Amino acid sequence: MLELLTAKQMGAADRAAIARGTPGIELMEAAGAAVAEAAAALAPDGPILIVAGGGNNGGDGSVAARLLDEAGRDVTLMLFGNPNRLRGDAASAFSRWRGTTMPAGTDLPPASLVIDALFGAGLDRPVEGEPAALVAAMNDHPAPVLAVDVPSGLDSSTGQPWGVAVRAAATVTFFRKKPGHLLFPGRGLCGAVTLAQIGIPDDVLPPLRIATWENGPELWGRRLAPPSETGHKYQRGHTLVVSGPMSRTGAARLAAGGALRAGAGLVTVASPPDALSVNAAHLTAIMLRCVDGATDLEAVLEDQRFTATALGPGLGTGPEECELVRAALAAQQGAVLDADAVTAFEDRADTLFEWIAARTAATLLTPHEGEFRRLFPDLAPSPERSRLDAARAAAARSAATIILKGPDTVIAAPDGRAAINAKAPPWLATAGSGDVLTGIVAGLVARGLPAFPAACAAVWLHGEAAAAVGPGLIAEDLAPALRDVFSALWSPA
Repeated sequence: MLELLTAKQMGAADRAAIARGTPGIELMEAAGAAVAEAAAALAPDGPILIVAGGGNNGGDGSVAARLLDEAGRDVTLMLFGNPNRLRGDAASAFSRWRGTTMPAGTDLPPASLVIDALFGAGLDRPVEGEPAALVAAMNDHPAPVLAVDVPSGLDSSTGQPWGVAVRAAATVTFFRKKPGHLLFPGRGLCGAVTLAQIGIPDDVLPPLRIATWENGPELWGRRLAPPSETGHKYQRGHTLVVSGPMSRTGAARLAAGGALRAGAGLVTVASPPDALSVNAAHLTAIMLRCVDGATDLEAVLEDQRFTATALGPGLGTGPEECELVRAALAAQQGAVLDADAVTAFEDRADTLFEWIAARTAATLLTPHEGEFRRLFPDLAPSPERSRLDAARAAAARSAATIILKGPDTVIAAPDGRAAINAKAPPWLATAGSGDVLTGIVAGLVARGLPAFPAACAAVWLHGEAAAAVGPGLIAEDLAPALRDVFSALWSPA
């Protein structure tokens, strides 16, 4: 269930389920039951306050109120709006409620839990006036908040607040998650997200043309199979990692280690002459090749046994380094460009994109947000443009698969597919961790994975390795940790 739905797609899924014979009130009853169950788990005793709006989100809250009351809980329903103006399923749900109802206001009564059922995923305008004051009152209440579908005030498609938004300790959403559950700041506002199934059949999904997913093995797992028992290293690809000069060799070695642990059969570091001795002193299973400039790199890549090239970490950003990128892209091996290989084209992005467009082999760019802004200044994420939209637009413009790194890393392909990664422990924010990711991506491309699944798998593996190491992680810990990650991934169920 990795599909991520926009508010419009979720509305279409609801309507499709109703058209197939499931009454809307049954969907609402199931949603309210899921909210009531989550509420009981969060607050096993004490009074519960439900703040409900006049739409279907408020209807879910009315159902939860009734079910909690029937279970013996002390429940107060605070309704924003005139109950006589409720319509449809929301009116039906409210009519079944027999407990205490009070008009909405900012003086919230004591409670052990506040349930936010004010606005749902379909909100498409700023929260102002009385609703904004009510959101502020929920945020100021000492009890934890359980949000219904999404925290009120949150744009479910972008993860951005519509001015103000509820800060929830937990959220219950329905059928499928939305991008705003995974994109910051939305992810932080949602708290722990529970996905509940309420009777919408999965076969409503194909007509919705889903193009966004939460990243996970179910998305790409069949592409990343264990090595064959009868295979050998030459069948698992050969990654070439281009090193910077003597004073900047560590980043390339980190990338090379990531490529080898990711399963590339062979990895070679292409080293400038002045760095040979430094790289040789640190490398064992990883091979070394003297490459003095773009002409040498072109000659090396004429050997089709190399199946992927990674360059950028510690490379440098001058004209000579740009020529190395040109040489790598002129060859027809997969190419992964990171760090300096992105920054070097800050003032000549169109040239880079022309080189990429001329290729048929996989090309991936792996910028963090600062590097992204240098290459795509007009597409940079902002409150008006989500990281999902930014990465998708950059992939279309560059003809490359984009990995926009961050706590909510977004992977986007030129054809519009995108995935949001939800597993990035905060201790990944350390020097060199991105270099290891570059290597993992290149290793998977070398093994033969297409660009988009290779990028998705690499980002997930990188996050899982960091989670396995835990606090205190340094970049050198990541590649060895992949052993246990692969063991768990490939263990029989």
